[in-house]
Amino acid sequence: MAAIVAVVLFSFLMLAISVYGYRRFAKPGRFYDQLGGTVSASDAEVVALTGEPQENIFVRVTQQIGEKVPISPQDATLARRYLAAAGYRSETAVKIYYGIKVVLCIVLLVVALVLRDVITSNSILRIVLVVAAGLAGYFGPTFFLEHMVSARQERLRLSLPDALDLMVVCVEAGLGLDQAIRAVSEELHLTHPDISEELSLVNLEMRAGKRRSEALRNLADRTGEAELRKLVAILIQADRFGTSIAESLRTHSDFMRVRRRQEAEERAGKVGVKLVFPIFFFILPSMLVVAAGPGLLQVFKYLFPLMKSAQF
Repeated sequence: MAAIVAVVLFSFLMLAISVYGYRRFAKPGRFYDQLGGTVSASDAEVVALTGEPQENIFVRVTQQIGEKVPISPQDATLARRYLAAAGYRSETAVKIYYGIKVVLCIVLLVVALVLRDVITSNSILRIVLVVAAGLAGYFGPTFFLEHMVSARQERLRLSLPDALDLMVVCVEAGLGLDQAIRAVSEELHLTHPDISEELSLVNLEMRAGKRRSEALRNLADRTGEAELRKLVAILIQADRFGTSIAESLRTHSDFMRVRRRQEAEERAGKVGVKLVFPIFFFILPSMLVVAAGPGLLQVFKYLFPLMKSAQF
């Protein structure tokens, strides 16, 4: 057991030293050698040099492992949709995602195999521990990805009223809807980066030749947020029937703020019910100890000796 732990720790230490030495010394030295010449490099070489330092060994390894994982087209499509909703739209995102699942599964299996004798002596629990570690390593990234999608959708929903107000100002100032979307994406880059990124993608799709309605539908499908689906439907209908876009956006923004206030009031109304169990199990026992503790001490001090003396 001690030999296995020593080998694992030694391997991990050597891997960490190798990675640090490569990224700290070998890789910068190679770049300096390449940049030290007097001959000007071509554009392709400049792009290669500027992109190579951003490569990550872990990303490359997980990508190569993910390429070997057999994935059905349905699972790949579903994973790509979740990754896009979480903000990862790279072509290699699905491969890296499955590579992370395989690597984490193997790591947790190895850790469980090494520590199962230390954790428990029951043979059945050892098997259960190993199986649970493997399942946790494989399905853990899925749950974490779903959490990231929910958190990003929440950020998009909270930033949407501000984006709509700014869009109303741009439209009323004389800009078209396309120019308003571009202006909002630029202005909200620091305060609301998620909605700014999504609107920038809409602007790029329209500049690439897609119709406005198709680009807006792609926005709704890409994020999966219900409020954005409503906004897309409003914009498409206003554009189709020729109604005022500014008035529609202002009405929808007011509706979203009213709904947010109602949701806050609903959460505040649930606080009393949610506090019942913490009060009953944590606060009430301490209050009983403080209130009834002195009386119980007096009972134990005087009543029990009196009862014992009264026995015959």
